[in-house]
Amino acid sequence: MAAIVIAGAGVTGLITAVRCVRAGHQVTLVDRGPIPNPASSSFDQHRALRALTPGDASATLAAATLHQRWLRLQELLGGRFYRRIGVVTGWPADSVDAVLDLARQAELSITLLAPTDLPHLVLPTGYLGVQETDAGVLLAERVLHAATRWLRGRAAVTLRPWRAVVAVDSDAGRLTLDDGTVLSGDVILLATGAWTSDLVDVRTVLHRQTTVYLQPPADLAPWWERAPIAGRVGACGHGWLMPPGAGTLLKLSSTELCRAVPAFTAADEDRAAARRHVARILTDPDRYTVAAVKQCHYTVAARPGDAVLARPGPAVWARAATGGDGFRTAPLIADHIVQLAAAGLAA
Repeated sequence: MAAIVIAGAGVTGLITAVRCVRAGHQVTLVDRGPIPNPASSSFDQHRALRALTPGDASATLAAATLHQRWLRLQELLGGRFYRRIGVVTGWPADSVDAVLDLARQAELSITLLAPTDLPHLVLPTGYLGVQETDAGVLLAERVLHAATRWLRGRAAVTLRPWRAVVAVDSDAGRLTLDDGTVLSGDVILLATGAWTSDLVDVRTVLHRQTTVYLQPPADLAPWWERAPIAGRVGACGHGWLMPPGAGTLLKLSSTELCRAVPAFTAADEDRAAARRHVARILTDPDRYTVAAVKQCHYTVAARPGDAVLARPGPAVWARAATGGDGFRTAPLIADHIVQLAAAGLAA
């Protein structure tokens, strides 16, 4: 049995804790706020679950197991947090064959959609929709609460909410908390997102994303209830959206609404600008009610090709760069931490 210490009660920390407990390890999970922490970047109504990553065969193959992994997690943790509604992305018609070939290599179930199959979305001229059917929406807040409930019932778990990590001794494998407590473990995972760079030397770039939450008109509610996630949509192919359903709102954004920032910043809510982007992504945009315009922050690797997990010390690992894939790939990080614990016990 290894001692695993995890800092950060977002999706990476919680799912890794579940995986480690199931592998027979002792887990201590700390967070600067409550567990789960609404301030974590993974706390939201929904996140996308997909495997197809055109142009990146290795990422597609690595993620091909995620559909089944999340189904098993849903069964284990209880509750209904995975809506298998598919994910459609827009692609120029002359590039679709390459996308389909990649899907075949990864044994993904794919359906082609014409623009007329997506009557309430705007697709760039000459684009088709490529839909991955074994994919959909993860109801993010429900995932975090379900994982927390499961962990609270385990003797092998110690939860320490409202305890911030103030120092990391990477060489010795120790964390110091704000109350003076020192934690050590065979494996330490820093899953503290954008705050990780305050603790150890990791290279990331902070981004701020503007997201718009909408209420569809009542007569379109049945269509939207069955609609897939959509990416690479909008007049220029830069937009994406999460459909409403299971009590959530319609959420959309665009790469044009994302920018690198030097620190956490609060931007003014600009509903006029939000409306302009809605008009580029949805047909009949004036029929939708803007419920909220929010800012979220996330980190990406400073250099392309940087490892998903940094290693500041022999027993210390850090997942600081999560980008847009951090939520869905949390089970893969959990697997890696379990492998590291097993290797340490065998050494």
